[in-house]
Amino acid sequence: MRQVVFYGAISLDGFLSDENDDLQWLFDTNLNGQSTYETFEKQISTFVMGRKTFEVAQKLMSEATFYAGKEKVVFSRGKHLSQTDTTYVSGNVVDIIKDYQKQAGNDIWVVGGGSILKPLLEANMVDEFWIQIVPVLLGQGKRLFEPGRYRYRLQVIETTQLGEMTEIHLKSASAIK
Repeated sequence: MRQVVFYGAISLDGFLSDENDDLQWLFDTNLNGQSTYETFEKQISTFVMGRKTFEVAQKLMSEATFYAGKEKVVFSRGKHLSQTDTTYVSGNVVDIIKDYQKQAGNDIWVVGGGSILKPLLEANMVDEFWIQIVPVLLGQGKRLFEPGRYRYRLQVIETTQLGEMTEIHLKSASAIK
């Protein structure tokens, strides 16, 4: 069965973005040319995100093809035009992701959205986390971990210093073999 993983950056106080979906605080972070993204992205075949995250990411990519050749699953309540490698879905997050886990492929990356991550955490479906912590306090915004009915014991696999940012790679205890 395919693993469900989260990879993304948060502020020191736990926000994915500010209250206006602005990520400039992240882009202003000096990584000293270091990144784990390229290696991580190679193990992914399906990207899962909400519509707002998808739209922000597309805007950031401008003319570049957004994760060309890889499947994008976008949670949205509205109808959308058909796009190559992109499927718009709505409904129960857990059931939809369970269906994707049964399909052939590599890992499933929950790109963003605490509202997508929360039900997966509550169903004990997130196997690994790569969380980059940026030393900035935003005070308010969109949280990675929304309040919910979940409890995870995580094992630290590795920490990596990427310039000003610190990445923590964690596995859930249930995923630890």
